[in-house]
Amino acid sequence: MRKPKRQSFIYGTLILLTAGIVNRMLGFIPRIILPRVIGAEGVGLYQLGYPFFLVLVTVIAGGIPLAVAKMVAEAEGRNQPEQSRRILRTALALSVFLGILFTGIALAGASWVSTSILTDSRVYYTFIAMTPMLSIVAVSAVYRGYFQGLQNMIPSALSSVVETVTRIIFMLWFSWLLLPKGISFAAAGAMLGVTVGEITGMLVLLIKYHFGEKKDNPQLDQQKSASVETGEKRPEEGNAAHSGGLLRRLLGISVPVTAGRLVGSFSYLLESIITARSLAMAGIATSLATAQYGSLQGMVIPLLLLPGALTSALAVSLVPSLSEASARQDLKAIHKRIHQALRLAMVTGAPFTVIMYVLASPLCSLLYGSADTAPMLRMMAPFALFLYVQAPLQAVLQAMERPGTALFNTLVGAIVKILLILLLASRPEYGINGALIAIIVNSILVTLQHGFSVVRLISLRVKLSDLLKTGAAMLIMGAGVKYVHTHISIAEAQWVQFLFASALGMAFYLGISLLTGLFTRRDLEKIPLIRRWL
Repeated sequence: MRKPKRQSFIYGTLILLTAGIVNRMLGFIPRIILPRVIGAEGVGLYQLGYPFFLVLVTVIAGGIPLAVAKMVAEAEGRNQPEQSRRILRTALALSVFLGILFTGIALAGASWVSTSILTDSRVYYTFIAMTPMLSIVAVSAVYRGYFQGLQNMIPSALSSVVETVTRIIFMLWFSWLLLPKGISFAAAGAMLGVTVGEITGMLVLLIKYHFGEKKDNPQLDQQKSASVETGEKRPEEGNAAHSGGLLRRLLGISVPVTAGRLVGSFSYLLESIITARSLAMAGIATSLATAQYGSLQGMVIPLLLLPGALTSALAVSLVPSLSEASARQDLKAIHKRIHQALRLAMVTGAPFTVIMYVLASPLCSLLYGSADTAPMLRMMAPFALFLYVQAPLQAVLQAMERPGTALFNTLVGAIVKILLILLLASRPEYGINGALIAIIVNSILVTLQHGFSVVRLISLRVKLSDLLKTGAAMLIMGAGVKYVHTHISIAEAQWVQFLFASALGMAFYLGISLLTGLFTRRDLEKIPLIRRWL
């Protein structure tokens, strides 16, 4: 039996990174067009139903994909492809069961949720439209975890791009078609478009799996027919006890991960409620408080998280890679992968941090038509590096079977953040800046906790030289960007001046990084397009 072709850690990360960037760029399309189709009120109804959907999805499929990726990577590391397929079947059975269960619960409680929790009965139709997605997302998540465990990132990347494109088309089309029936139906139409997108994404994964199985296992159908003719039992028959063991291990890995993500979801919910109440206690008018918090969560945070496309790709690629090395007890490979991931997250996130700090005003003016949010962006930008490094560190803990540690660290950070919001945002001299300080402290605290946990777990040596080189490159780049933007004018158009300063700053940073050895020609050669050029 021929083993399926796997991608390297760096190559797999680049595939997911490309898909992440494409999806984030495409994601701006409905944000711009949908309000023009169904209006701000319709978008509000759509958004009211979506957070509840995300909570249900987290419960159903929060940790299962990661558990599947880890267990499949371990099985492939031991050259046990049949074990990988048993893991897939067990995870599918669990996910489909949970999906059907929570779909029934959601349908039964739709009326109560829309009136009592979401406080607007018109959300009912949107809530009903989203329920079919629960089982679909559950199945897709399992297949994504399976392919990631095989270290084949192409199906996940292709599925996510196809899902995004389909979702955008059908969101806008269905909402336009149903608009004559009323805003509530138009919002439900947008959610139906999301459902169609999820269906197409799942179909892509199923097709890739079906043809991949036939390609990698050409004798599989012959073996099945031969066993039927001879009356022999297939290998997976009569192994209920073994499947039970797989299920227990699957739950053992996924439950703590799911709990950790639920902590993040509920922390975000509490943060929004407590921030609004704290700002009211500080004497800030409700309308102004809402505008400030909207600027923070709707404008500043999304900008800070844009480079997170790379860290998300790193985290996904890191779990199966580390799990396979752990199964082989290859500590050297584990250290190498972690150093690669942390260096990539830090080195690639650093220049974006500099641009967001130095050019905060022109950046906010270009994107949002006003520089009012620039002070918040400038305040948070220097600490964004902690966010970029946090995802790979958390992935390490999960891959090394320490999800409980990641959960504890996240919970501590969430408690500290909520307490700081209560203490600072309620004071008039701080106001919204108190919430910013709380978020900054949370990102630093959780990242440092994850870092210390990883160091203790595998005796990882932190390369201080990389930190110093990155810091020096950021300072030189920042000074260059500031000087170019202020003193070298090439056009009256603000966007031209911004792009010119940013491009030169990136060139400064790239040159310094190559000179100091932060990344080398060998690193660049791992990128397909650059490799051909070099």
